[in-house]
Amino acid sequence: MHAFLRDQYALVQSARGALLDYCAALAPADFVVPLPAFNDSSIRSLLLHTANTYRHWLGVVARQHPRTYFDVAAMPDVAAARTCFATVDALMLDFLAYAAGREQQAAPLAVPGRPAPLSFTPLQLFTHVITHEFHHKGQVLSMSRQLGYVPVDTDVIRT
Repeated sequence: MHAFLRDQYALVQSARGALLDYCAALAPADFVVPLPAFNDSSIRSLLLHTANTYRHWLGVVARQHPRTYFDVAAMPDVAAARTCFATVDALMLDFLAYAAGREQQAAPLAVPGRPAPLSFTPLQLFTHVITHEFHHKGQVLSMSRQLGYVPVDTDVIRT
């Protein structure tokens, strides 16, 4: 199953690449402008949140890495977003190697802010972070539409 999840993540990376290519075509000011309809979030802040969600669930929770997250200074523009996601990609490779052969075996994991460990399978964590990314990818495209852009196709299967 390790190869299957690795291949699935490659599809996620491809869709993310299409999104980041699209974001690179936005005016730099539009990348960071807060939008009231999205709780004053910006495209940058959603991308930052997405990258940090990978760091949290795969790094901090699953791999028990120190609680370090990207901050807004780490992502001033789309080029920096690509760098942050390259770090996410390396984390995913580490996580998949850790999960190999036990993708569906639940284990108790310490979750910051929770009084007791919670039980998750690696497959649950993998699915959570990629579906979370796609949720926010759709929001980024909706935000860009509110800013007057016409979103491009960023699906896994692009036609």
